[in-house]
Amino acid sequence: MERGKMAELESLETAAEHERILREIESTDTACIGPTLRSVYDGEEHGRFMEKLEARIRNHDREIEKMCNFHYQGFVDSITELLKVRGEAQKLKNQVTDTNRKLQNEGKELIIAMEELKQCRLQQRNISATVDKLTLCLPVLEMYSKLREQMKSKRHYPALKTLEHLEHTYLPQVSHYRFCKIMVDNIPKLREEIKEVSMSDLKDFLESIRKHSDKIGETAMKQAQQQRNLDNIVSQHPRISGGKKSKKEVCASSDLEVKNTSPMSEQDSGILDVEDEDEDEEVPGAQDLVDFSPVYRCLHIYSVLGARETFENYYRKQRRKQARLVLQPPSNMHETLDGYRKYFNQIVGFFVVEDHILHTTQGLVNRAYIDELWEMALSKTIAALRTHSSYCSDPSLVLDLKNLIVLFADTLQGYGFPVNQLFDMLLEIQDQYSETLLKKWSGVFRNILDSDNYSPIPVTNEEVYKKIVGQFPFQDAELEKQPFPKKFPFSEFVPKVYNQIKEFIYACLKFSEDLHLSSTEVDDMIRKSTNLLLTRTLSNCLQNVIKRKNVGLTEDARHAAEEEIYTNLNQKIDQFLQLADYDWMAMEPGSKASDYLVDLIGFLRSTFAVFTHLPGKVAQTACMSACKHLSTSLMQLLLEAEVRQLTLGALQQFNLDVEECEQFARSGPVPGFQGDTLQLAFIDLRQLLDLFIQWDWSTYLADYGQPTCKYLRVNPTTALILLEKMRDTSRKNNVFAQFRKNERDKQKLIDTVAKQLRSLINSHHS
Repeated sequence: MERGKMAELESLETAAEHERILREIESTDTACIGPTLRSVYDGEEHGRFMEKLEARIRNHDREIEKMCNFHYQGFVDSITELLKVRGEAQKLKNQVTDTNRKLQNEGKELIIAMEELKQCRLQQRNISATVDKLTLCLPVLEMYSKLREQMKSKRHYPALKTLEHLEHTYLPQVSHYRFCKIMVDNIPKLREEIKEVSMSDLKDFLESIRKHSDKIGETAMKQAQQQRNLDNIVSQHPRISGGKKSKKEVCASSDLEVKNTSPMSEQDSGILDVEDEDEDEEVPGAQDLVDFSPVYRCLHIYSVLGARETFENYYRKQRRKQARLVLQPPSNMHETLDGYRKYFNQIVGFFVVEDHILHTTQGLVNRAYIDELWEMALSKTIAALRTHSSYCSDPSLVLDLKNLIVLFADTLQGYGFPVNQLFDMLLEIQDQYSETLLKKWSGVFRNILDSDNYSPIPVTNEEVYKKIVGQFPFQDAELEKQPFPKKFPFSEFVPKVYNQIKEFIYACLKFSEDLHLSSTEVDDMIRKSTNLLLTRTLSNCLQNVIKRKNVGLTEDARHAAEEEIYTNLNQKIDQFLQLADYDWMAMEPGSKASDYLVDLIGFLRSTFAVFTHLPGKVAQTACMSACKHLSTSLMQLLLEAEVRQLTLGALQQFNLDVEECEQFARSGPVPGFQGDTLQLAFIDLRQLLDLFIQWDWSTYLADYGQPTCKYLRVNPTTALILLEKMRDTSRKNNVFAQFRKNERDKQKLIDTVAKQLRSLINSHHS
């Protein structure tokens, strides 16, 4: 029973499982039915499942058959209608095919026309786009062509403006084109080209300025002379002064015109155009002699490019160099007045140009820069005049030089430059002028005294008497009462000397003109010169006459005269030494001795050449005194505290100057010296320089204190001072000396030598 029940239960479960599988087969996609069928074949009731499956199939077939029987008539009707539609569709297809064939045949020409129209429209769009692009590109090309044309015609400033417009306005609109990229890449090169070309024009301008300075200065000095002449006429005829302008007014009005002139103007206002209605010929101005437009253009180009400071520094540096060249006088300037005139013309021309630049540009040069240049020019000019005027022995040349200096000063004063120092120097030249007059009148007096018979002047009639009294204001009541013929109580040299003294005073007065001196100052100057004429020149001439009569000169007077010679000679040497301008930090020496020393030696040669009339001992003493003074002064110059550092190159340049002095001593400027006696005046300098230039410290330290020492004249204190100056230079110029063995060894050597020198000094003191 139990087995039967269990079998029945299993049969029911199997039937339920088969039913589930059949439902799953009916409801599952065919692609996924594999696992379901596998479960059937895995079971043991495969046969029963097949039976159940066939039963289900038969069941479905019966249902299908029922449904087909129910809808069969409708299906037949539908098939009949469909057959009718197929016939009509075939007719329609035939008509559509025929119509399409006709349409294709008729539309071929239209299709061709449409294709042509399509191509035309495409070309039209391309042309329109091309025109639009060319409309954008053509201004760029036109601007670039304009730029090239401007650069070709050297219109650099407009070219720079065109370049700015091209870069910032036109090129950004077409920046994607390749030719535009090439242009963009060329813009820095074009700017640099404009800078280089404008700088080349500036260099040409500077060269032109250098060449025309002489002419500009000559023109300015002519104008100043014309103004002085006009002022003199006005002062003599005050009634005509109403329509004239003073020099200051003319300069002021010129300055106003200059300030109101645009810096961009290439026709700049004149700075030398002073019209004179009384002159037939108009003097040209600076702008008529030099074209200033290159400096204006270059200034504005560099300003636009942001390099104005570079331009200003370059311009000022070059003009400073030119100033130094202008201020260097020719060695033979003292020989003729034209030499001085050319020198003054160049200086005036230089500063007239700078004044013009100052007033026509904004900041290229400023007043401080001009004042600095003028201070340098003033000091060098005065020093040069002092040196060269000392060679002048002709009072007429000295007087002409004075008038030229006054005109030089008045010209520059008209442009606002202070010239008080020039007038102060003229007072110094006045002393020299007085000396040349004294020399000239000394000869005049000698001739008068040599030609005189030292007999009273006989007078035979009233006419001769009045003539002599008119020449010499002699009054003697007793002589007037005497009948003719009678005699004056003096010889002919007395009225002649009196007249020459008056001529001397007139000559002194000529020098005092235009010096802006008060009458008291003029009187004092005349009185001083006349006293020298009487007490020195005339007195010496009279003493020489007396000496010929066996009346000797007193020993005290002779000694005083000799001392005066030595003192004046040394003072002149000091004046030359004030012109010394050594570059103590020079790395290399020059090729020759310093100019100031060459001039000094020339002065000494010419001076000792005229000492032949002096007693031999006096000439020799004067020469030895001068050489010793020069040697001592040069030593002081080398060791002075202001010279904190010096290089070997500077020492070698100094050695060239000492060699020049030794050459002068060897040449025998004064006869009578034995062997190298005169050259021994420079022995201290020579041994000191040889020690340092040859760096012969081993010999010096080994032989120090011995009578045969090679450097017997070298004091260890002096050597230590000079060594300290060179050691400081070595330390300063060798920042990385500790990385170079040679420099370290040299520094150690200097330190060792300095230590030994201090030891010598201490032992000497003890």
